[in-house]
Amino acid sequence: MNYEERLQNVSVLGAAGKMGSGILLLTALEMADLSLKPDNKGKKFVINAIDVSDEALSGLMKYLRAQALKAAEKKIVALRQVYKDNPALIENSEIIDQYVLDVLSVIKPSTRMESALDSMLIFEAIKEDPALKVKIFSYIRENNPNTPWFFTNTSSIPIGELDEKAKLEGRIIGFHFYNPPAIQKLVEVINAKNTLPEVNEFALAYAKNLRKVVVPSNDVAGFIGNGHFMRDILHASGEVEKLRSNFSLPEAIYAMNKISHEYLIRPMGIFQLIDYVGVDVCSYILSVMQSYKKDEKLHCPLLDQMLALGIKGGQFADGSQKDGILKYEKGKVTGVFDPGKKEYVMVSALLGKVDGALGQMPVPQPWKNVVGNPGKEEILKSWFSEIKNTDSFGANMTKAYGLRSREIGVQLVTDKVAFNEKDVNTVLLTGFFHAYGPVNDYLM
Repeated sequence: MNYEERLQNVSVLGAAGKMGSGILLLTALEMADLSLKPDNKGKKFVINAIDVSDEALSGLMKYLRAQALKAAEKKIVALRQVYKDNPALIENSEIIDQYVLDVLSVIKPSTRMESALDSMLIFEAIKEDPALKVKIFSYIRENNPNTPWFFTNTSSIPIGELDEKAKLEGRIIGFHFYNPPAIQKLVEVINAKNTLPEVNEFALAYAKNLRKVVVPSNDVAGFIGNGHFMRDILHASGEVEKLRSNFSLPEAIYAMNKISHEYLIRPMGIFQLIDYVGVDVCSYILSVMQSYKKDEKLHCPLLDQMLALGIKGGQFADGSQKDGILKYEKGKVTGVFDPGKKEYVMVSALLGKVDGALGQMPVPQPWKNVVGNPGKEEILKSWFSEIKNTDSFGANMTKAYGLRSREIGVQLVTDKVAFNEKDVNTVLLTGFFHAYGPVNDYLM
């Protein structure tokens, strides 16, 4: 079965979720493009969009229509060539409408798992629950006569465990899109010990057609991205706990978020990133990793404290940020949650004490002014040289945070999670939009 045949009948599990909808969109566009090739005339391409809610699937179809329209507008020149033999399509608007129709025609929304039983390829983007994934994979394996391949979007669960427990005999691969899949360029590809070579070959071809940046990871819980991110969380929360002797909890959280955002020149602070992913999601990923790393403490009491009070973060359906550990107004941080008072303390009430305690600091370099700058390397060298030569409380916390981030990155290679330091840096640069990789010599 070649590449195009494998993509003639596909299912996406969890299709209406944020990850699933992006995976569905990218795959539907790829399938529609294949269906429009002259050699594929008359061949049927179907992608089953499977989720538990009819309402969610209805919203999904509106999203897909809007995104297919944007895709058509971006590649109108290529589409004119695709439809050149159709005399009914003259105006750009007619060609765009036809392409949207062709994309939507391959998508079949369904709330029934049985829809996956004719597929040759299964994309899974459901809850990060090993038992649930194994149950669903096993059901499909037992009832689908096509011996389908499984692409799991898990960001933490070892692929080999899913393979063994669902008895897939190597027909599974970790294909971890970053959030949101339609925008993020990075994909972590994780082969289990028994993943079939042809599954990996297809995965790489599919990623190439989607114009993704592929980083391979060894099959270790958390892989590269969460392997770094989760330990970054633990460092920040540990520093917050140390600060509690002189600061309130909101002050300590604000301080560490400021250090990780402004002074480490990241697109957002560590607690903003936790809120973006979801406090509950981060806590669960840590618990999954902990079950495989008995010799390391991968638990965050601060996240437990927030969850016990219903603080979860995450995003609304339109992608805007929900309040979490931090409070947001029009995307900007305006407050920090105080578990003792069970309310948000405004940043304006924290600034004086925290900024005063940080002491004299170099003027921060905004991330957006650095990340795409052709002179980025010199800017970073100069900036971190200033930090190294500044002896203040804030500068010393920045040094400690940066060096711990580097240590985590190096350890991922030592522990054979990442193949090399370059891969670690690529994941943080591409998947997390950092201005520089964690394995660097800026603060050495």
